[in-house]
Amino acid sequence: MGNNGFKISVLASGSSGNSLYIESGQKRLLVDAGLSGKKITGLLAQIDRKPEDLDAILVTHEHRDHIHGVGVLARKYKLDVYANEKTWQAMDPLIGDVSFEQKNIFNMGEVMTLGDLDIESFGVSHDAADPQFYQFHKDNKSFVVLTDTGYCSDRVRGIIKNADGYLMESNHDLGMLRMGKYPWSTKQRILSDKGHLSNEDGALVATDVIGDKTKRIYLGHLSKENNLKEIAHMTMTDTLMKHDYDAINQIKVMDTDPEKACSLFAI
Repeated sequence: MGNNGFKISVLASGSSGNSLYIESGQKRLLVDAGLSGKKITGLLAQIDRKPEDLDAILVTHEHRDHIHGVGVLARKYKLDVYANEKTWQAMDPLIGDVSFEQKNIFNMGEVMTLGDLDIESFGVSHDAADPQFYQFHKDNKSFVVLTDTGYCSDRVRGIIKNADGYLMESNHDLGMLRMGKYPWSTKQRILSDKGHLSNEDGALVATDVIGDKTKRIYLGHLSKENNLKEIAHMTMTDTLMKHDYDAINQIKVMDTDPEKACSLFAI
C-alpha cells in the first residue's frame, strides 16, 4: 500500500456486537471483537481477509458487545491485545487466559506507533471502567472511531477534528427509546452522560468536527430495539445539509450492520 493511507471495514456494528478492521501496508488490526471468533472469521471472509493474518486487537472497553471474541481470537492466532490498565482489570476475568506476552497496556491520551500506523487514544464518557477510543493516522490521513459515549466533550472534538472518515455513534432515536419497552432505569442509563449518543446528538457532533478532508461518516452502534437505519441515515443527512454540508457529493453517509461487513474502503 506504500504511502497511500490505509483501508478500513466496519465488520459489525450494533448492540449485539462491534468490530472494525484496519489494514495498512504493515499492519492488520481489529478495534474490538464483540462477536464470537467464528462470526468474526465469517465477517472477515466477506472482505476476503483471514484472522490468521491479523496482528493485534485494540480494545475500547470491557462490555461484552466489544470483547466477546477477544480471548478466543488472541489465543488461537497469537494476537497482541491492547487496552488501558483499568480496562484490562475489568476485562481479564471475562476473556479467559491470554498469555502475559500478548497483553499490552495502551494508556489513555497516548499515541502509539504500530508498524506504519500512528494510533491516538482518547477518553470518552461511558459506564465502563476507563473507556477510550482511537484515531488512526498515516500519510496525513486519519480515521476516527467514536461510539459508546454519552456526550462528546470539547476536548475530544478538538482531537478528532477534520478526519478523513468517522465511525460515529447513532445509537437510538429519542422517540423510539422513550416509547419503547425498556425499563425506565435502562432508558435513563442510555440517555445519561455515560450512555450513548442519539441520532441527533451524533449528527450534531459530526457537524462540529468534520472538515474539508472528510469523505465518509459511518453510522455506528445502532440499537436493534430503539433505532432504524433509515431514521439514523435521514437524521445525519438532514443535519449535515442544514449546516451547509453537501451530504451527497462531498460527504457520504454510510450505514453499518451487525451481520454484514462494509466493503473495504481506502482512507
